Amino acid sequence: MSPIAIGSITFSCVFAGALVGMFLRAALPEHHLSPDAKDVVKLGMGLLGTTAALVLGLLIASAKNSFDTQTDDIKQAAANILLLDHALGQYGPETKGIRDGIRRGVAHRLALTWPEDGQARVETPQPTGALEAIETSVRALSPQNDSQRALQSRALELLGDLEHTRWLLFGGMGNSIQTPFLVVLVLWITVIFMSFGLFAPRNATVVAVLLVCAFSIATSVFLIVEMDRPFGGMITVSSAPLSYALAHLGQ
Repeated sequence: MSPIAIGSITFSCVFAGALVGMFLRAALPEHHLSPDAKDVVKLGMGLLGTTAALVLGLLIASAKNSFDTQTDDIKQAAANILLLDHALGQYGPETKGIRDGIRRGVAHRLALTWPEDGQARVETPQPTGALEAIETSVRALSPQNDSQRALQSRALELLGDLEHTRWLLFGGMGNSIQTPFLVVLVLWITVIFMSFGLFAPRNATVVAVLLVCAFSIATSVFLIVEMDRPFGGMITVSSAPLSYALAHLGQ
């Protein structure tokens, strides 16, 4: 389900809770709305509101941490690609074909993950592919001296780091926010808004304030889900590190 759809459902549930509370206010007997009853409801909703705020903060922090981790992994991958290209360049002219393959692989990944139409199509990496082919080619090199052997070893080490980063990036996308957390959070906030409507006067100002608050909560949930999907949507990981690496390959 898209972040916009999740945000819309959140807004509908929360605002509907406030409207249900207003309806219950008109339907309940007067003694159910006494000052003592109001105090008990306020205490209960205060506790629930504090818990909901903690969970909301936890989800925001988790989504932001996941997004930042993906960003750092992209930067690290770009740096390793440049170091790999540099090591192969030092090895000798016989690695030109491998370096051309690296350039093609980076260009393909950029076009696939950050296409010009803005519709990212990121897939989980397969066991075989361009990176494995490059590793096979590097292993097939026949170093003639200690310097070339050291450079081959360094290149294989960097390829291993790239393989590790690739699986971290594309093997666990969208898993930092668990659906039960969101469901429980929206349920709690809906109950809180129901209590708002239960004791709020029925006028346009109150309805407008509750509408704005419900929209704000829905926006927060939207941002949480959006940051949990860093390769598609309105908030995406920047392609600048890989673009920079592509521009400097072969130099």
